[in-house]
Amino acid sequence: MGKLAFAAKITHVPSMYLSELEGARKDTRLDAIKGHHEIERRCRELGVDTIVVFDTHWLVNANYHINCAPHFKGQYTSNELPHFISNMDFEFPGNPELGKILAEACNDFGVETLAHPATTLGPEYGTLVPMRYMNKDQHFKVISVSALCQAHYLNDSARLGWAMRKAIEEHYDGTVAILASGSLSHRFAQNGLAPDYAFKIWSPLLETLDRQVIEMWCQGDWQTFCEMLPEYAVKGHGEGFMHDTAMLLGAMGWSEYKGKVEVVTPYFGASGTGQINAIFPVEPVTGKEIPEPQASKAEGYRSFPRL
Repeated sequence: MGKLAFAAKITHVPSMYLSELEGARKDTRLDAIKGHHEIERRCRELGVDTIVVFDTHWLVNANYHINCAPHFKGQYTSNELPHFISNMDFEFPGNPELGKILAEACNDFGVETLAHPATTLGPEYGTLVPMRYMNKDQHFKVISVSALCQAHYLNDSARLGWAMRKAIEEHYDGTVAILASGSLSHRFAQNGLAPDYAFKIWSPLLETLDRQVIEMWCQGDWQTFCEMLPEYAVKGHGEGFMHDTAMLLGAMGWSEYKGKVEVVTPYFGASGTGQINAIFPVEPVTGKEIPEPQASKAEGYRSFPRL
């Protein structure tokens, strides 16, 4: 049977790409890039063959979707920030077999999910930027999962993460890493102010909130964090409504998770948003349920149903 060997919450800020280029931003994101290199190193040491990315730049309006084409190659320009990422080359192999396994397991758990093994759809930059620094030699196969979910409940995203872990461990013959690719708070600087906030958080409130969340992660206070996640996602302007984080925590065991996060790139500001590279130690899980947290008053949230 397979193994989930590695998990992390990662940044994908496009200024990492700018940091490669000559100009005023040259080398300004070396810490974030080095964090990606460290994640790559650990994945290689663990024998990872496939990286599954929960991509908060892949917007979907119905169902969950898995891009598991056999191969990805092309040039990418961001429609959001074309002055940051323009004509960026990418190439890496996919994993149709695992993509189909993951989708089947999610559907069995009541989370409607479609695998796309024969598609011309290219990955978004929540996948492309990390793979630029973690997979330059195409060592890893890559699967991208939609995590900018417009009409989805966070509880379903957590169920998806749990289902994917069970699928990897019970139905896949290989070793997998999962990456939640998205920020902490995600309030961009107002138009016209972006240069002033290139290395800052938008407000003291959001920075304080993010830092308290990181402290919870480092202390392993998952009961508190999982209870507050839906409200944090709303009031902290969470990227992709923090569906990537719900998927990651679902795979870890939700509020029963016992791990303590290791920060490999300290918290930093980018265009007003809060960013980090943080490793979530993969702990054994038991039972067949994600524990049901207390109900939250956050908009668009309902209690977790039993699995």
